[in-house]
Amino acid sequence: MTDAALLDRLLDVIEKDVVPMTRAGVEKGNKLFGAAILNKADGSLVLAETNNELENPLWHGEVHALKRFYELPKEKRPPTGDCIFIATHEPCSLCLSAITWTGFDNFYYLFSHEDSRDAFAIPHDLKILKAVFTLEPGGYAAENEFWKSYSIRKLAAALPDADRARIEARIAAIAKTYDELSAIYQDGKDANDIPLN
Repeated sequence: MTDAALLDRLLDVIEKDVVPMTRAGVEKGNKLFGAAILNKADGSLVLAETNNELENPLWHGEVHALKRFYELPKEKRPPTGDCIFIATHEPCSLCLSAITWTGFDNFYYLFSHEDSRDAFAIPHDLKILKAVFTLEPGGYAAENEFWKSYSIRKLAAALPDADRARIEARIAAIAKTYDELSAIYQDGKDANDIPLN
């Protein structure tokens, strides 16, 4: 796939597979983080998931996706090295570790830690990275011996003009949807018992 085709596919999955699940989860009181796993070879969806912290505080979107991935029958579960991992939001320290321990060699994310803090009023990722690991925002190694991470927004900004404008318009539309989901979550979060809500 070309860079633009890959970004279109990642955004398709976020829009059509992750957002509907996330909307249902947010309406129950979960946070708005989601994830999906694709086959590298053809971009086909292996599975999509969303945050399920009401069931278990560890079921962040990425970790919940990984749980479901490993619940697939082994013969239907592609090797992680043959997969693309998508996170709607830059993974927190828990999710970074889970992606690493499960053997994925990549992940793509749409919204940054700063977006989680500033646009979605969920500052815990950056607070934990600073308090526990003494890392400033962006302080983890985005490329290391285990995986390479990619910001969908940064990749879009590097596209040729026509593709860039089209992809950035898609990202803006998705961001508007996430603003709506964030408002729903923020309005109801005091009614749930999620730690660090």
